Amino acid sequence: MVRGLMRRVLARRALACISLFSLLWLGENDAHAQQCSNPLVSTCINSDTFWPHAGPQRFAAVGSAETVAERQVAFGLVTSYQSRPIIIKGPSPGGAGSEQFAIDDQVNANFLFAYGVTDRLQLDVGMPITLVQTGAGTSPLTGGRAIRDTAVRDMRFGFAYALVPRERIDLQKAADEGGPGKGFALATRLTFSAPIGDNTDFAGERTMVFSPSIAADYRVGRMFFGADLGARIRPVTEFAGARVGSQLTTALGAGYDILPRDVLSVLLEGRAYVNFPEQHTSQQSAFEITSRPNGETIVPAEWLLGLRSAPMLGGDVSFFGGGGGPIPITSGPVTVPRFRFVLGITYAPMNRDSDGDGVPDRIDRCPTQAGERGGERPGCPREEPPPPIPDGNKVETLK
Repeated sequence: MVRGLMRRVLARRALACISLFSLLWLGENDAHAQQCSNPLVSTCINSDTFWPHAGPQRFAAVGSAETVAERQVAFGLVTSYQSRPIIIKGPSPGGAGSEQFAIDDQVNANFLFAYGVTDRLQLDVGMPITLVQTGAGTSPLTGGRAIRDTAVRDMRFGFAYALVPRERIDLQKAADEGGPGKGFALATRLTFSAPIGDNTDFAGERTMVFSPSIAADYRVGRMFFGADLGARIRPVTEFAGARVGSQLTTALGAGYDILPRDVLSVLLEGRAYVNFPEQHTSQQSAFEITSRPNGETIVPAEWLLGLRSAPMLGGDVSFFGGGGGPIPITSGPVTVPRFRFVLGITYAPMNRDSDGDGVPDRIDRCPTQAGERGGERPGCPREEPPPPIPDGNKVETLK
């Protein structure tokens, strides 16, 4: 009872800290928005829509329905390279139009952290930065400088809560032993992005972004599936006719264990963001830039094919690598690169205990057989001493 009370107190304090931090950043929004002075050529657009989550993560972009174990800390590093996510389309003498690359090449790194307040509640922090980038920036339109080589991006923080938690066992091992081989999990997330990024380099938003979502995954044998539905809520920002605002976010993924027990898996996933604001057509004259609605909408969408391996510490350490490109739902949406590559490593302790003997799978020498906690082989059954060998002389005497 005392332990349950302490959990509730910790959860309330954690949520209170998140709320206080949100209010502080909301107070900074007006000052930050003033830096986005040009309403038609604003650089306060986040050029990277890829927001990996901290904690247990089977897919790259589909949110996980699992959380870190209670009082455990998870961390990870996920890097991505994207090519030409923001393109300026301008008039040309021939009438066909010309393209300038506001961002040509970009390499971003996401430093991820998570803490399990309880077995269901997890706090998240993401700190993304731009390591290398090239591009013309706004110079083709405003005559200003090109984009800087590095940039600080908007920090993300929030929490995840498991609505339908999955039992902390290895489903593949359980299926091999004739146990339950299926598992469904459901979780909700609330993520905020704080506008601290270099907004002059397409690394920060005008204001804080609120991103609620719900994630589900299902596993049967070696097959697993994931789905994510949510939103990114923010004011509209326009850059040369491209207008980015509140979006409906969707993601789907499917995978198969080529080698059993998470040693090697192949994954295919896709995500699409339905952008609500109507797009504009901008025209530049000798005196000003004008913008008029054109009746079009955009849906930034990408696909990704990758490999994942979690061979160490009972699956708590995982490696991911993959690449993909745009899904042509609409023509020429902003923030969609022509191709993307992702590489990441995460440590997310789950405290799986497949045989229920109190020894986590990461140190259990016999993870499918209940055993003892100590000894030279933790988690293995006690070995009975061999029966004594009969004494031949005594046998002859009895005869």
